Amino acid sequence: METPVHKSLRVLFADDEKSLQEFMRTELPRLGHEVTVCPDGRSALKALERGNYDVAILDIRMPGLTGIQVLEQLKQLSPHTEAILLTGHPGLDTAVEALRFGAFDYLTKPCKLAEIEVMLQRVAEKRELTNKNLALQRRLKAAEGPSVLVGSSPAMQAVHRLISRIAPTDSTVLILGETGTGKELAARTIFQQSRRCDMPFVPVNCGALSENLVESELFGHRKGAFTGADRDHRGLFEVANGGTVFLDELGELNKNIQVKLLRFLESGEIRRVGESEPFKTDVRVLCATNRDLRAMIEQDEFREDLYFRINTFEIRLPALRERREDIPELARHLLSRAARRPLDQVAELLTPEAIDALLEHDWPGNVRELANVMEHAFILSGGGAILPEHLPQSVRQPRRISVPVAAAASGGCSPPPARTLREIEMEHLLRVLEKHGGNKPAAAAELGISLKTLYNKLNQLQEDRKQAG
Repeated sequence: METPVHKSLRVLFADDEKSLQEFMRTELPRLGHEVTVCPDGRSALKALERGNYDVAILDIRMPGLTGIQVLEQLKQLSPHTEAILLTGHPGLDTAVEALRFGAFDYLTKPCKLAEIEVMLQRVAEKRELTNKNLALQRRLKAAEGPSVLVGSSPAMQAVHRLISRIAPTDSTVLILGETGTGKELAARTIFQQSRRCDMPFVPVNCGALSENLVESELFGHRKGAFTGADRDHRGLFEVANGGTVFLDELGELNKNIQVKLLRFLESGEIRRVGESEPFKTDVRVLCATNRDLRAMIEQDEFREDLYFRINTFEIRLPALRERREDIPELARHLLSRAARRPLDQVAELLTPEAIDALLEHDWPGNVRELANVMEHAFILSGGGAILPEHLPQSVRQPRRISVPVAAAASGGCSPPPARTLREIEMEHLLRVLEKHGGNKPAAAAELGISLKTLYNKLNQLQEDRKQAG
């Protein structure tokens, strides 16, 4: 029985016995692993300098450098690589020496293929546990929003049906929708219903990645690859091996990284910065953006071939104003989260008058805005019944209703002055910035734009005011 794809390892084998070299070169790929065979210790070190390996199987007695000497340098060159030592002279001293220098374990020659397979399986399990822990840390830092995709409106029922169809597959999915509609939550729902649900889920905010380090963050780098690279770094695609990577704000990636992403999607191979040899990872990719990728293609800001590659399936999340019937259910769910109490204990706290006010609001910030409003209301209510006065002023104000010109001419109310799209956008931007106390990174994150884009819009607003004044 072949090893599952997600347990495939990159193996470096070093031994001066030609028969063993040929045996490993033939048998390890049959077990599902990639293998590089070296005849001595020096060539093994050169291979470690050129590429990245999950495990190195080293004969203790080799010409030039011994397996122990290679092991000492391996821990400096590639600390994440596990080492298994082969010895023809078993004994307690050998075992102690191997483990003292950081070996994963050792095998006694002649060893059977089944023994090697069991040892590699243990390495794979350790690697998966490490990756899961790293991914869990990242998920805990990035966790926000409701924990389930809530909504029973016709629009959301269609989303649920589509997710249930595509989740069990390995297809790439593009999730579209305005800021705050729950794109990451939709991605997590796909992940939770997939066959990879026990493996890592790694969310990546592409807009928050440093432009100079984005390639390193996604694909990793070797020690010394650039100034400040003082150690090997595993990229997020490697951390997610066997699981799922969620690329949020995909439209913020520059054209250079788009090319590398396309290459990965087509080949399954990644190359660390500073390395010449690529290696395979088994990762499902989910993408999301609130930008119009087709318009970006026309403006030569996004690659058309990448767009077609990621758009195997497309899910469009409706804005909250387009599914107002979901607002009461969502509000109660988000109130439960804000109160950190079960839903049945807080459901009655939301009064009909407060629900009416919520239904009247247009929700430019969508579900994310509703989550903030419910937290605000819960705090002001002191944990009691939530009334309209506990809601923010912006929510208590009724929607403006346009009055036809004919009605105004016949003595009706005058229509409100028309506002441009830019004015509406800037008003919302300033409101979010004020909510975060002037914290631009936090405001940019809520708005779903990069920090650079936020600064550009603020500069644009300053210029508009100068011209107006």
